[in-house]
Amino acid sequence: MQRPSYREHPHRELLLRELHARPSEPLQAPLRLSQMAVLSGEKPEHVDGDREHLARLCARKGGSAPAEDAKHHVTSFGGLFLKWERHTEFCSYTFYRRAHFNAPFADPVIEEVPQDWLADLPGLVLSALHIAILPRDLEMPDVEDISLRHFEGNPVVGNLVAGGKARVWADFRMHTDHFTRFLVQDNGLDRRHAGRTVQRLIEMNTYRALALMALPIAQEISPRLRTIDEGLADISARMADTDDQTSDADLLGRLSQLSADIESLAARTSYRFAATRAYYGLVQQRLQDLRMSRMDGLLTLDGFLARRLGPAMATCESAAERQEALAQRATRVGSLLRARVEVGLEHQNRDLLDSMNERAKVQLKLQETVEGLSVVAISYYAIGLAGYVFKAAEKSISLFDATVATGITAPLIVALVWYGLRRAKRAVVTRRS
Repeated sequence: MQRPSYREHPHRELLLRELHARPSEPLQAPLRLSQMAVLSGEKPEHVDGDREHLARLCARKGGSAPAEDAKHHVTSFGGLFLKWERHTEFCSYTFYRRAHFNAPFADPVIEEVPQDWLADLPGLVLSALHIAILPRDLEMPDVEDISLRHFEGNPVVGNLVAGGKARVWADFRMHTDHFTRFLVQDNGLDRRHAGRTVQRLIEMNTYRALALMALPIAQEISPRLRTIDEGLADISARMADTDDQTSDADLLGRLSQLSADIESLAARTSYRFAATRAYYGLVQQRLQDLRMSRMDGLLTLDGFLARRLGPAMATCESAAERQEALAQRATRVGSLLRARVEVGLEHQNRDLLDSMNERAKVQLKLQETVEGLSVVAISYYAIGLAGYVFKAAEKSISLFDATVATGITAPLIVALVWYGLRRAKRAVVTRRS
């Protein structure tokens, strides 16, 4: 068939491949499995580093190497199978071998992997799990005996899963080899169904560990959130107290520091809290997918996780919500404080304008006073000059009295000076406007 002529979205093939990514492998009892989830980062160089490390093991053990852009790879090392998966921030390695065994957790398959290669794993191991699948016809002891034989005497939880076609026991504890343990007994599973059941158990355990990563962060930031809460409350109380003498500048400085602290915490924790919500949702989904029912005398897996994981998730959710609430409170307090500062500035501006108006009035009065003095001074000198003229005329004209002439012309000179100054002032004002 020919390729169609229509144009395709560039991500179509990638999105279609994602539907078939990370398939479960067919499994059959008796089988032992060791799985590790390694936090190695989500940058491209981290992904490449994981793939290169896997390729070194494949070359060393004679398995097929992963593809250049592979995020999922399955290979075999002479009966020891390896399934590798790359996720957003972690990768998982699952080693399993189908063979008869007497002790489910003695000599686990992880011991067949080179120890120096394990020591050089890029990233940090967050979850490590042994699973042993027992055949259907094996007679199982009671719960106390299972605990003593396989779980070092720890309290055991368990369920019927896959609609009653398998039984699962676990203690959710780290044992001396730093692995946790799940014991599974086949009770009528086919190979595909067994593979899906084991994969769901692995994912439930891995996502449980990833979800809990936010708990230490939530516990760490809780005192800082309390301090920020108290700081915002103190600022609000000082703003409401009319007798408080703390300046708005000081309050605004404190508020800015608290807001910066909130943003710093959010930048550090928002991704982790969001990831925890997503991982916890996956844990709950996997528990549903296992189709569990109760075994007599045992606390169930979902009951155990609800009692232990549920409060931890509530703590993380509470810290995230409290952090968001504090950010919103800081925004509201900041808006109120800025409004108060603006009102204060408006009052200052009003007082400044009133003061300027008063000064303008005083300057106007002074100017008018100076204008009056100017009229007097100019008139005085003008009358003096006119007096000299009249005295000269008195000597040359008979019956001319200089004193009388000066007295008669003095009011006229004063009027002319006053009129001239007014005209000059009006001309200056008109030119400015």
